[in-house]
Amino acid sequence: MNNGSTSDIKMVIITGMSGAGKTVAIQSFEDLGYFCVDNLPPTLLPKFLELMKESSSKMNKVALVMDLRGREFFDSLFQALDEMVELSWITPQILFLDANDQVLVSRYKETRRSHPLATSGLPLEGIQLERKLLEELKGRAQIIYDTSNLKPRELREKILKQFAENEEQTFTVNVMSFGFKYGIPIDADLVFDVRFLPNPHYIDHMRPKTGLDEEVSSYVLKWNETMKFLEKTIDLLSFMLPHYKREGKSQLVIAIGCTGGQHRSVTLAEYLAKHFQKEYKTHVSHRDIERRKNR
Repeated sequence: MNNGSTSDIKMVIITGMSGAGKTVAIQSFEDLGYFCVDNLPPTLLPKFLELMKESSSKMNKVALVMDLRGREFFDSLFQALDEMVELSWITPQILFLDANDQVLVSRYKETRRSHPLATSGLPLEGIQLERKLLEELKGRAQIIYDTSNLKPRELREKILKQFAENEEQTFTVNVMSFGFKYGIPIDADLVFDVRFLPNPHYIDHMRPKTGLDEEVSSYVLKWNETMKFLEKTIDLLSFMLPHYKREGKSQLVIAIGCTGGQHRSVTLAEYLAKHFQKEYKTHVSHRDIERRKNR
């Protein structure tokens, strides 16, 4: 047996939709100093774990890519994942890469590759079948990245920022504002609809401004229903966040949506992020705040 050097091994299993960026992901983990294996059959995972435990090497950070080329072995993967949860010497995480169907089809056309599951040669057929097959695995993922709007460089930066060496496992709360007219964020864990609140859009001089402007935020926050919503939402999140952290999630994405993602959602996302930053590592982003300027 080893001398203890395998204690607290970090293992990231990279999986997700074909064409969503797994190649970029594994290259990024290599840059972070992870021992990387591409396309490890899930049936070999228990043997791989055994070798890791018996090894006297300093292999304490491992990244594995598993995709549908090994789809017949998924039952073995789920069994291995269940067994890893009980191991004290390894901390496993699943990173699931996703993208919407339209983007995936476009990527396949650009590369002139055929989808591994497309029997007729049509990429969309394979994508839809793959998405169905991966539903359960996605549900078990601790981290989900939607790469639909990410360039390879941006995905790499996201991974480097998330997985950069940190002695202490950090639970991150990501609060995002968005506009329902542009769609619900695919990577959101919790979605709150604030379209019931008074809308600054209908006040002419506030329309070109955003929730980052004090006049707009003051307007949104002055209403009794706004403060009641914040009171109840903070109470709910204060109950839920410790449980998400205990469950092993490394991050939680809270999405606040209004009609256009300019005023109400921005104000409330900023408010919630500021409130929880005292207890958790917190990031705030505004997905659609620049949409109007680009139209």
